[in-house]
Amino acid sequence: MGDSTPIKYKPYNRSSIKKAPQWERIPQDLQEAVDVVSHVLPFRTNQYVLDELIDWDRIPDDPIYRLNFPHQSMLDPDDFATLRDLLRSGDKQQLAKQIHVVRSRMNPHPAGQLTHNVPELDGEVVPGIQHKYAQTVLFFPSAGQTCHAYCTFCFRWPQFVGEEDLHFAARDAAGLAAYLKRHPEVTDVLITGGDPMIMRTANLERYLEPLLVPELAHIQNIRIGTKAVGYWPQRFVSDVDADDLLRLFERVVGAGKHLALMGHYNHPAELRPAIAQDALRRITATGAVVRMQSPVLRHINDDPAAWHELWTTGVKLGAVPYYMFVERDTGARAYFELPLAEAYDIFRTAYAGVSGLSRTVRGPSMSAFPGKVLIDGTPTIRGEKVFALQLLQARRGELVRQPFYAKFDPAATWFDQLRPAFGESKFLFEEEPSATDSVLGKPLDLVGA
Repeated sequence: MGDSTPIKYKPYNRSSIKKAPQWERIPQDLQEAVDVVSHVLPFRTNQYVLDELIDWDRIPDDPIYRLNFPHQSMLDPDDFATLRDLLRSGDKQQLAKQIHVVRSRMNPHPAGQLTHNVPELDGEVVPGIQHKYAQTVLFFPSAGQTCHAYCTFCFRWPQFVGEEDLHFAARDAAGLAAYLKRHPEVTDVLITGGDPMIMRTANLERYLEPLLVPELAHIQNIRIGTKAVGYWPQRFVSDVDADDLLRLFERVVGAGKHLALMGHYNHPAELRPAIAQDALRRITATGAVVRMQSPVLRHINDDPAAWHELWTTGVKLGAVPYYMFVERDTGARAYFELPLAEAYDIFRTAYAGVSGLSRTVRGPSMSAFPGKVLIDGTPTIRGEKVFALQLLQARRGELVRQPFYAKFDPAATWFDQLRPAFGESKFLFEEEPSATDSVLGKPLDLVGA
């Protein structure tokens, strides 16, 4: 069951990228940008991305190049100049201080990740877990907190920069299993990172097996967030333990769990290579389901045609279009963000051009503090143009799918820039919950539960 000509995974970082065959094709000013910006934001790519996904005749405008290689305008101009000068001066101590200052201004943990999503068990924080919504727990295995290549937009960038106060992970699944046994309302576990598919199969198995015991029968769905499907499809085809990985997937499905690989595909170029398509077929043959998701990103996929190709190709290969997100308010957001009205127009145009099989996709959706906020249109109601919104998922479960409205703002790029429409002073989620509000008999805000 393997590719007849397997290639070995070869990563590159800020230092080793200079040894890559393609480095000399990058103009000197772009090389300097890679060096400076990658001191703040993580940089990692691999030979497959360089050889198969990037069109080197189109750089720097090639979308996969922009997905992998840092650009000068990903930093504030003054910050870039200061860091460049410090690098030239060789003052490592001052450079480290300035890097920390810049990172701290980038909102490293948006939407309450460290303040409102971290659960406790018997009064102690459970490491490597987030619990924002009643049904779903996120789990960050320490062995999966890197990726085959890093996306320049990634909202998980603090996991990769080596600052312990920005990082969270769990060494094993014991705390997760203990927490889940106390919380029968949880039906879904999302194993995320980084990328859990960076792990060897034997390591991944040690995290998955504890979820298959009879005491956790209430766990119906196991999700694995991964970019490997796009950046290293060999993980499912020709790696030395690729067949073992597929057999592990089969065991999870055979144990009665729905196994979903949440495939992060940001551009249809990631689906064009034959090995990427082979990876999808092999995964789905195990009984696992691949669901496709990505933010809409300026410079990368801000074109309805890209989404049309992504969704239709994915469906043809057995993947399910799942989410179009809005770029989160962290990291190099100013480089990638789009006005919400433009994001909605891109979604609507692409959606209108595909068949019903691709219309499983939802979006544009913002993973904001109150929940996943869907932009559902820009109608004019009672003479006022508004954003029609709803919460697809919410901290307060009784608010899910209740429509609400914000004043139309053509420049707004994120939820916190919106204001209630029709003269209202608050959005519905800002109202105090009633004493009877609950989800499955549990408190709606599960923080510290």
